[in-house]
Amino acid sequence: MRKTAVAGALALIVFGVSDGARAQSAAGGAYHTTVVKPDGSVWNWGTNGNGQLGDGTTVQRVLPVPVSALSTAVGAADGDNHSLAVLGNGTLKAWGSNGNGQLGDGTTTQRTTPVTVTGLQGVIAVAAGSAFSIALKGDGTVWTWGANGSGQLGDGTTTQRTSPVQVPGLSGIVVIAAGSVHALAVRNDGTVWAWGSNGNGQIGDGTTTRRT
Repeated sequence: MRKTAVAGALALIVFGVSDGARAQSAAGGAYHTTVVKPDGSVWNWGTNGNGQLGDGTTVQRVLPVPVSALSTAVGAADGDNHSLAVLGNGTLKAWGSNGNGQLGDGTTTQRTTPVTVTGLQGVIAVAAGSAFSIALKGDGTVWTWGANGSGQLGDGTTTQRTSPVQVPGLSGIVVIAAGSVHALAVRNDGTVWAWGSNGNGQIGDGTTTRRT
C-alpha cells in the first residue's frame, strides 16, 4: 500500500485497482465503492449486505473484487446500496438492493450479480440517488426508476417504478446528477432542471415545495 499527498490531504492508492492500470471512473455509495478500469472491468469494495459489490456474495470486502461478468463498462454510479454500470454498447447493468425497483429489471428482487436494466438502449451516462436511478440516452432524453415518494423520478407521480420511465418535457440533456431524493439535468442551452424532494430548497426554485 502506497501513500500520496493530494491537495493537503492524505490519500491512499487502492491496492488492486491502481496497480497495473489506471481507474477510468469511480463512484461511491453509502458504504461501498465502484471503479471502472480502462479495460472495461468493474471493481467494488466495502459493505455488501445487499449484494452491492456484484461478486455473487453478500460478504464485505476490504480490498477490490471484480464484478461478475462485466468487461465492457465505460462508466458507473452508486446509490446507497446498489450499483450501476454503463456498457460500451449503450446498455445498462445493475446490482445490489432492489426493494424499490432501483435496479430497473422489473422486479424488487435483490441481485448479487449484474442484471440488465430493461428497455434501455443508447445510454451514455448514469446517476443514482439513495434508492432510485437515472439514465441519460444519447438522444438527450432522461429515464428514471426506483423509489419515488418525493417525486424524484420526475414523471409527475409519486409511484415507485421497477423499470425505466421517461422524464416528460426534457430534451437536449447533456448532464445528469442525483441527490439522495432529488435529481438534476443540464440542458444543451445551459439551463438546469431539477425535481424531487425540496424540503431544504435543493431544487433551487425559490420554494421548499417538492416537484414531481
